[in-house]
Amino acid sequence: MPSVDSSVPRPADRTGDGPDIANTPSVPSVPLSVLLADPALGLRQIAGPREDRPVSTTGVTELEDPTPYLIGGELLLTAGVPLPKTPEGIDAYAGRIARAGASALGFGLVPVYDEVPAALVEACDRHGLPLLRVPDGTPFVAVSRAAHAAMTESRYRDLRRISQAQGALVTAAVRADALRSVLNRLAVQLDAWTVLLDPVGNELVAAGVRPDPAAPERLRALMARTIAQTRDGGAGRGRIAPTTAADHHGGLHLTVHALPGAEGGAAPPAIGVVAGTAPTAVQHSVTAVAAVLLSLLTSPRHALGGDSQSSAALVRLMLGGSPREVASLLLPATPGACWVVVRGRLGRQRSGRGLDAGEDAVQLAALGTALATPYLDLRERDVYALVPVTPGAPTPDPAAAHRLGWTLGFSAPSATADLAVAANQAERALRHALAAGVPTGRHREQDLSVHSLVPAADAAALARARFTALADAPSPGYDVLVETLRTWLAHHGSWDRTATALGLHRNTVRQRVGRIGDLLDLDLGDADVRMELWFALRWLPGERPGAEPADPPSARPDAP
Repeated sequence: MPSVDSSVPRPADRTGDGPDIANTPSVPSVPLSVLLADPALGLRQIAGPREDRPVSTTGVTELEDPTPYLIGGELLLTAGVPLPKTPEGIDAYAGRIARAGASALGFGLVPVYDEVPAALVEACDRHGLPLLRVPDGTPFVAVSRAAHAAMTESRYRDLRRISQAQGALVTAAVRADALRSVLNRLAVQLDAWTVLLDPVGNELVAAGVRPDPAAPERLRALMARTIAQTRDGGAGRGRIAPTTAADHHGGLHLTVHALPGAEGGAAPPAIGVVAGTAPTAVQHSVTAVAAVLLSLLTSPRHALGGDSQSSAALVRLMLGGSPREVASLLLPATPGACWVVVRGRLGRQRSGRGLDAGEDAVQLAALGTALATPYLDLRERDVYALVPVTPGAPTPDPAAAHRLGWTLGFSAPSATADLAVAANQAERALRHALAAGVPTGRHREQDLSVHSLVPAADAAALARARFTALADAPSPGYDVLVETLRTWLAHHGSWDRTATALGLHRNTVRQRVGRIGDLLDLDLGDADVRMELWFALRWLPGERPGAEPADPPSARPDAP
């Protein structure tokens, strides 16, 4: 079981929907060293550990056993009236105060004692209780005033830090790459590695210096044991799951903070933090702000790009607007602005199924962040995306998408009028990546090639003539045979890689390629023939930017 940090309250014990204790600023405190450094007080530590303990309050007592009235963190002040007369009694007195959690004991000189008793000095050393000598002429009330003034100043300082951090996080949240920007800013504020985890603990987006592999894995396990328990399932009937949990590993402090707003008893996503020091009250408050922002950024409406321009584009398209007209609303009117089409396949299943844009909006938002676009279409385990390309805009991060489990194919940058061509490029780039077992495939255009030496009209006429024999081909038909040939040539005649790219059995690929050879009356084992066919394929309708669009199969002519 995880060891829970004392600075992180146990939200698992909560039974209502009130504010999370971990996100509420704690009682302010002042380091003991601040009081010791105040020349007006003249305090001096004469026993106990020299660690800089926090003092949350001060109190005066002349009781022999004040522990029933202590809550921990006090600087307890006494003139020694109740101090026992024997070393054994003094030892028991110091032990009781130390076990009650007092931060320190202040012993005032005169009128009872002219000097701190040696037995008390020895007892405080033995029990690890800091002992302060309060000189004659320093009233206890002066110590209390100084302590509370320092606490007030510390509190204002903390509030300023929280306010500044909130401003930085909100500014990050309005950037195009909002998820990553918020996590980056949070990592800076906490001096930690931060990560957005999905409801079952998978890493979505991360920021900061990544720790050793054991720490993220332990963070994921902590998420699975606590936050990821659903309100109706793992947390037990009638009991809600924790909103915050902590663990320690190899000198690192690990915490997970559930994002607010989960509905229907579903397990929420969460922020994971791996830091070298225990979180402070200020850091808890800053993390709470980040959790609220990330909850909004991963909501279905935001993840699906529910802004006014996207809505206007949808309405215009449904009312008969052309893609070029609609794109003007989505693509900034910047010189050189264009689109990249992305085609992706999810390689792993989550919760036994693929992704759904409505149910797994956090996954959609994470993928949108990785691809630097809100224009995504998720269909089970497939994604189609349009990425605006403008000077200075965020660029896609394929590595981040790959960590989410996606294999991607990218088209070349394309004008709006050539999006259909770019979609074909992205599809084939994805097939290449799947067949090669690599995370990303990219279509690349060559400025200088043999294609540039042939007039476009002549090349297109040659391409149509070359594949006329396939126009009347029986099932699976012209389009399937042409795409099979294209994929087979792209993979240098490899049956296995072609089968992987097309999602077919290798024998099916062999049968189709054999049929193509027969219909075209060509020897596909001849390198010259393959070269000529590859050239012709590149000039079929709909294959090149600025060319005529491809006819649908039903409208394709039987002859060139």
